[in-house]
Amino acid sequence: MPQLFSTPPFPSPFSAAFPSYDSVVAALRAAGCVFAEDEAELILAAARTAGELTALVGRRADGLPLELVLGWAGFRGLRVAVAPGVFVPRRRTEFLVTEALAHAPDAAVVVDLCCGSGAVAAALAAGLDRPEVHAADVDPAAVACARGNLAGRGGRVYAGDLFDALPDAVRGRVDILAANVPYVPTGEVPLLPAEAREHEPLVALDGGADGLEVLRRVAAGAPDWLAPGGCLLVETSERQAPAAVDAFTRAGLATRLAVCEELYAHVVIGVREPGPGQGCPADRAADAGPGTPSPTA
Repeated sequence: MPQLFSTPPFPSPFSAAFPSYDSVVAALRAAGCVFAEDEAELILAAARTAGELTALVGRRADGLPLELVLGWAGFRGLRVAVAPGVFVPRRRTEFLVTEALAHAPDAAVVVDLCCGSGAVAAALAAGLDRPEVHAADVDPAAVACARGNLAGRGGRVYAGDLFDALPDAVRGRVDILAANVPYVPTGEVPLLPAEAREHEPLVALDGGADGLEVLRRVAAGAPDWLAPGGCLLVETSERQAPAAVDAFTRAGLATRLAVCEELYAHVVIGVREPGPGQGCPADRAADAGPGTPSPTA
């Protein structure tokens, strides 16, 4: 759910023509919205006229995801634009960003594969010191959305299938490779909540027979793109985690599983271990000396 505002729920600045906060809550609750009070607050804040408010409440009551009703999703304190047909970033994926920043706080080159709206790339850009940011997705709608979200951060977004979309100049230089791949097994897609099934692209949900087909492809290709000491991070489910860890290990990555019980998030992290004379991003930056230009300069 988008991050809630801290203001109280609309005491009086609206004219009598506006539906009341209580009436909006009642309409949302009748439509089955579990967090009707919180959603009413957000929708009321977004509406500029009574007609617009009525339309927004109607779209939500008809089952449109709240983020698409509002046009944005909250993600690690950022307001990320979302659009119809684009995967909506989940709060649990914030844990992937947290783990990436903890592992490589001085990362200079970041790649976000299966980027969707570009939320992960935007959050990494915000948490690092002017990194070189690249993102890619196979879905044209996602590429357009991500370009809008990353335009102010110097990020470059490409259309294409996984690593095929990336410029060859990035090969072997990536410090953080984040890939929020689809991991729902094909047979379980019909069991997803209607908000996901009906409003998000299948390519962002369906991970193949066991849900790990895209993950295995990313793990197999990652060592060629990671810098020495660079890390690959992929979100998965608790049930799939052992097989995902095995895929990373088979790709030659030093692998561990990170778990956040609060968010029910499971992230597999694989590191390309440095060879002789090779170090982590911070070591390489120090070796380069103060006169070396930034890749984004």
